[in-house]
Amino acid sequence: MAGFADLNLPHGPDKKSLQSLLEAAAHLGYSVVALNHVIDFKEKKQGTSKKIKVLTRLTLVVSDPSHCNLLIACTTLDVDLVCINVTEKLPFYFRRPPVNMAIDRGIYFELLYTPAIKDSTMRRYTISNAISLMQICKGKNIVISSAAERPLELRGPYDVANLSDRGLLFGLSEGEAKASVSTNCRAAMLHGETRKSACGVVYTVKKPRKVEEEETAVPACKKAKTQV
Repeated sequence: MAGFADLNLPHGPDKKSLQSLLEAAAHLGYSVVALNHVIDFKEKKQGTSKKIKVLTRLTLVVSDPSHCNLLIACTTLDVDLVCINVTEKLPFYFRRPPVNMAIDRGIYFELLYTPAIKDSTMRRYTISNAISLMQICKGKNIVISSAAERPLELRGPYDVANLSDRGLLFGLSEGEAKASVSTNCRAAMLHGETRKSACGVVYTVKKPRKVEEEETAVPACKKAKTQV
């Protein structure tokens, strides 16, 4: 199984607090984290740490959270993650066509668990929005991140998986919950890497043989036995 990842750690100006956050994530068992820069249109270089791989992530915030903008993100924009707001009730319902198109395009949907720990109201919105999404995507292409600002807000990957399955928080199955903090995170990172380098994919399939070709391929002796 792929190593565990948390793809949403807010990048703050305090280097000491950031270092404590990274050490806590490494201690909890994460092998990869992404520092989230919520900015307009800038990008920083990728960094590394001694015990944990640190990536840089760029998040574009949409001021109007409408279904139209979600449709554009799922079907048009060249993105890797669509982060679902869990701190308030969504002003729209998820629809199957754009969500399925996003899954086909290799885009993952990100849900955050830290707001559910902080406040009971946000926990209610988190569960409601997550269940609404699960009814459409059926647990596919889900990434669970923390958005933790302090080490105390972080949870270990197995704790996150346990919170996510059995319907406790996000309603995922056991396999889907573990994938949301491991293999799905790796797939989202690979999607970002290949998006920069790969221009296309070529694959081969075996051509189905026609019935007439199969009959001509059968030896004459076997044909005679079959006719008798």
